[in-house]
Amino acid sequence: MKPLKILSGYEIMWLFVMFDLPVVKEEDRKNAALFRTDLLKRGFSMSQFSVYSKVVPGKDKAERITRDIVQIVPPAGKVSIVGITDKQYEKIVSIERGERDDTNKKHQQLWLF
Repeated sequence: MKPLKILSGYEIMWLFVMFDLPVVKEEDRKNAALFRTDLLKRGFSMSQFSVYSKVVPGKDKAERITRDIVQIVPPAGKVSIVGITDKQYEKIVSIERGERDDTNKKHQQLWLF
């Protein structure tokens, strides 16, 4: 049996998919909804309405997922994909309802990939 590799915060990656898709026409609304649904099926979570995120075990996996997402981007609008390390993610400052929210920094998880 292959020994488990412990990933560091410099290897674990967070992928963010940010998008601004048109929703004026019926076809555009359908395309935008299908895109969001596809991101959820791929394991992404909605961080904000047009920002979805997912944690992955390293740069190679992040690049494969990015290539896959490029293939499903709707024909209109703008989509940006950003990858950052877990260490960089720890430095995010979140403010909700006027107060700093550090809940994403207080968890410890067992990562299974």
